[in-house]
Parts: sequence; C-alpha cells; structure tokens
Amino acid sequence: MSHAAAPSLPAALAPDALLERLRWRYAVKKFDPGRKIPAATWDALEDVLRLSPSSYGLQPWRFVVVQDTALRETLRAVSWGQPQITDASHLVVFAARRDLGAADVERLIDATAQERSLTRESLAGFARALTSFAQSGRDLHAWSARQTYIALGFFLEACALLGVDACPMEGIEPAKYDEILGLTDKGYGALCVATAGYRSAEDAYAHAKKVRFPAGHVIERR
Repeated sequence: MSHAAAPSLPAALAPDALLERLRWRYAVKKFDPGRKIPAATWDALEDVLRLSPSSYGLQPWRFVVVQDTALRETLRAVSWGQPQITDASHLVVFAARRDLGAADVERLIDATAQERSLTRESLAGFARALTSFAQSGRDLHAWSARQTYIALGFFLEACALLGVDACPMEGIEPAKYDEILGLTDKGYGALCVATAGYRSAEDAYAHAKKVRFPAGHVIERR
C-alpha cells in the first residue's frame, strides 16, 4: 500500500526566536489608530481562532470581529471608556456557548462525517459520548468559557509571532455586550475582548520591563 507523502513544513521556529517574540509582546495600552493590520495577516489570525483546540473538538465559542466604527464607539462606552476598543486596528469579542446541547453535538458529528468521509453510523459511539457529556448536568457554560480562553491564548501568541500587538481585556460589561451584539439570542455570552493592531510610540508601557516571577516560583519539577 502506498502512502501519501507528508506535506513539507517550514523549519520550526528556534527556541530563542520564540522567546524573543514573547518577550516583545505586552498588553498594549495605547494603539496607533493610523496603522491597520494587513488583510493577509488578519486572515491568518482569523484562521488561528478557527484552528484553536477545544475539548472533544466541540468548539463552544463565537468570535465577533467588530470593525464598524460607530459600533465600536458604542462598545467603548460599556468598556470603562478604554481607548483600545476604538483605537486598535481590530477588535475581537470572545463569547462562549451558554447552553451546550444536542444541536451542538449534531453539528460536530455532521462536520466530522463530512470532513473525514465517514458515515454517521461509524461515529455513533462518539456521538453517544458527546450526548452524555452534554446531558451530564455540569456547568457547561463555565466549561465553554474555559475552552474559549484557550482560543484567546492561541490568538495572543499568534499575534506575537506575526509581529502584531494585542491586548486581552476583561474590563467590559458582558451583559451589555450581549445586548448590543445580539449574542444572547444566538446562545452565546461575551467573556472578554482582544484588541489588535500596532503600539503607539507614545505608549510608555512598551518600554517597561516585563515582570514575571522566577521559574522556581511557578514551575515545579518532580
């Protein structure tokens, strides 16, 4: 039996280069409103969100990319007036599924069967496991929120690797976001946002030393 050749991949990023990018990034307080993220770069970042991992592959999230100027002004008013909301090139609202249920299971089973050319019958065991989880009585909104924060972490790292500045922000009024963006009717609830773009030369935090506890304080080896 012949096997298809593995796709060629670019050389892995060197450890020092990775750490350099992560030391470069910080939570930007003042963006340059005149600089926009190139379309190709932003397309890649949207794919990063889509490719983020989640337990069972259920992807219990919604990412709302807000570009409308007036809408962003409205959101800034329910974000403690923070300027990043309007000044950054892009704004992403991270929302989690509120009531995970049978429809979510069916959607994943359908997608899996289609993408992997499988029959639904062959996925019956997987479907039963997912249904059992969805009916387990756990706080599934909290579970969905934890999955969504994984996507936020993926997004922030990808921004750093692509030389894009970002700022994760929980300083918002989630209920107001839900109302303004119509998230409740869609079964989702806002958790946080991430603003992305390029730092202003006037942002004093760009030159502040990064404060992190020593490895021995946060990493335990056994």
